[in-house]
Amino acid sequence: MTGLIFILLLVLFLPFSSKLIERNLEVFLFVMGVCAAWASHVLDASLITKALISPLKITIAVLVASFLFKWLKHPLEKSVRFISDAIPVPLFLSLVVIILGFLSSIITAIIASLVLVIIVSILKIDRTSEVKFVIISCFSIGLGAALTPIGEPLSTIIISKLDQDFLYLFNLIGREVILGIFMLGIVAALFIQPKPKKRGLSTENDEETYLEIFLRTGKIYLFVMALTLLGKGFEPFINTYIIGLPTDILYWLNIISAVLDNATLAAAEISPSMSEGTIKAILLGLIVSGGMLIPGNIPNIISAGKLKITSSEWAKFGLPFGLITMLIFYLAIHGAKYF
Repeated sequence: MTGLIFILLLVLFLPFSSKLIERNLEVFLFVMGVCAAWASHVLDASLITKALISPLKITIAVLVASFLFKWLKHPLEKSVRFISDAIPVPLFLSLVVIILGFLSSIITAIIASLVLVIIVSILKIDRTSEVKFVIISCFSIGLGAALTPIGEPLSTIIISKLDQDFLYLFNLIGREVILGIFMLGIVAALFIQPKPKKRGLSTENDEETYLEIFLRTGKIYLFVMALTLLGKGFEPFINTYIIGLPTDILYWLNIISAVLDNATLAAAEISPSMSEGTIKAILLGLIVSGGMLIPGNIPNIISAGKLKITSSEWAKFGLPFGLITMLIFYLAIHGAKYF
């Protein structure tokens, strides 16, 4: 257990203190995942097989979408440019945050994040505004994707584990998620005031090569494999120190989903014997905190990888913004106790 705590601290802090690790985050997390699985004595053939197979769907989706983006970039660029020129840019960013948030429950978080990457690549806004916009959008996508079992693995696992119908999660957390997505859209409109960079369409020099596409896709494969190993490796830690705690404490402790796979945490924490209030608190804690750091959610991984957003850039805005968002959700769930 001491080894797992040490590994968790390394995962939390080393990417921010070492440029070498930050540039090779996927390899670092993979090594930490192997160490965590080995320390927990779960590094066997079945886990290795699962780690090799789990990333395949997202990897294929990313690869296909990357090719489509390369081939269709210019017509998409003209369409996005036309719409963004027709309305104020802050309003356009707000609508993107809201629409992608809701669509993610239907088209999956993976596709929604790939659409986000396309839009950001075309907009050509300043770097600070771009990073803030991407992070807010990923929070929105993470929230919306949890509404249906096709949105992301977390919701699929919960529906399966609780043996519930398709609309169970929508009925359970729909009100909070819908209000949260609109809130994120308003925040994007009010607090992101982008400064335009050079306009015009991309040139051949801006085009991503096929080699770059394959390299980035390989990094995402390694990233998801690392999260699978980390999630399984930390199960003893979760079972020993987290499961069984009061709902309020569980909500805040689920901040660890910023660095661990939230689907694995949901599978470990949620039980059919729990009340709906407890399930709601755990679930909202997981999906909100997943936006704080790059490893916390699939949309973060895809967007940061494609747009070259570093761990420190993400954390500088994502951590404080995520904590404020978690506090708002916490008061929405438990506010009756205090007011």
